[in-house]
Amino acid sequence: MRNLFLSATAAALLWMAFGATQASAQSADSAAPAQSAQSSDKTAPSYDMKPQALLDLKGLQKKFVDLADAIPQEKYTWRPGNGVRSVSEVFLHVAGANYAIPGFMGTPIPAGLDLKTLEKSTTDKSQVINQLNKSFESAEAAVEGMTNADFAKPLKKLGPDANYGDVVYLLVTHAHEHLGQSIAYARMNGVVPPWTAAAQKKTPQQPQD
Repeated sequence: MRNLFLSATAAALLWMAFGATQASAQSADSAAPAQSAQSSDKTAPSYDMKPQALLDLKGLQKKFVDLADAIPQEKYTWRPGNGVRSVSEVFLHVAGANYAIPGFMGTPIPAGLDLKTLEKSTTDKSQVINQLNKSFESAEAAVEGMTNADFAKPLKKLGPDANYGDVVYLLVTHAHEHLGQSIAYARMNGVVPPWTAAAQKKTPQQPQD
């Protein structure tokens, strides 16, 4: 139930900041046993979230930037249908989230940056890539500055059991969601993701992203 509440609350907050993110739902039948197991397990977690989150964010940054660089400038205004984000808008939406989500923990938004207008602020390829890089660097710095104890720090505005670690989790999963979207956009425009092209040179028969 905690995950459901956190996802719904976070999505609502992001909607007000710069646009809605999708939230996954869990059934009530499966939530109850999970909650019971969580309450009975008092073992200290062995998973170190900070280095893994940083590794993930750096990997995401490279893939987003490489993909954005591979897509031609003339495709940056392409969108799959009316009312759907364009190529540039998806990339800038990700950049906005990289600023907005750490903001839940008090990380300041860069001066002069309006998250409400960021998505439509430019279609220039070089500016979009620059914004992607700056936003990931900002997010990575926010996580790098956290102590291990910070991950368990309560954050009541996201839910009664929410903590700073949940914010980092949301940051990473949100970027992964839109990386998949961006790959689909690229493929629909005849662009093979650079990491896929490199892998296919080594193993041509192996399916890739």
